[in-house]
Amino acid sequence: MNIRSAKDSKSNILNAALKAFSEHGYSGANMRMIANNANMSVGGIYLYFRNKEDLCLTLLKERLDELSEKMERAVEGVNNPAEAIGKVIKINLEYARKHREIILAQNRDKGFAFGIDVKKKFFRKQRKLVEKIIKEGVRTGDFFECNVAEVTKIVIAVLRGFVLSILLEPDGFFSVKGCCEFALRGLLRSV
Repeated sequence: MNIRSAKDSKSNILNAALKAFSEHGYSGANMRMIANNANMSVGGIYLYFRNKEDLCLTLLKERLDELSEKMERAVEGVNNPAEAIGKVIKINLEYARKHREIILAQNRDKGFAFGIDVKKKFFRKQRKLVEKIIKEGVRTGDFFECNVAEVTKIVIAVLRGFVLSILLEPDGFFSVKGCCEFALRGLLRSV
């Protein structure tokens, strides 16, 4: 098997697993279901993954890496810090809406601690990106002088709250613009 077809096969399996986990949850999905979705044998899946948990963990890692890269690419070359924060918020909210079912299924069936090292790595990268944007905003005078590390934690916490609300209450979805306005301006009137 050549490297290209191995990469394609692995990608095909991950997409099939995403579909199965989204539709049936982690507990309800099985390797046969995933193999059927991937149009391959169950044994073929075991060439790439030790078990269903390994497959789910790899899927989680790849999706979070993809999200991280997407955020980094989106803010490259953006000179306006408020616009950059807006892009980070928008990408996170769109991701949560698009992958709502798999996020819920994974956390419900495996618990939040599943893949905690992968999640921590993602959160560190996300925090570094937001902190870099806020530092630049303070430096340019677009943002007020502040404790950058503390404000970064608050922005990340607000963003996680926005994402959680999408997961738990999809009908209560709010606009990206509204999220950005709140995260950047808060409730206080300008003096």
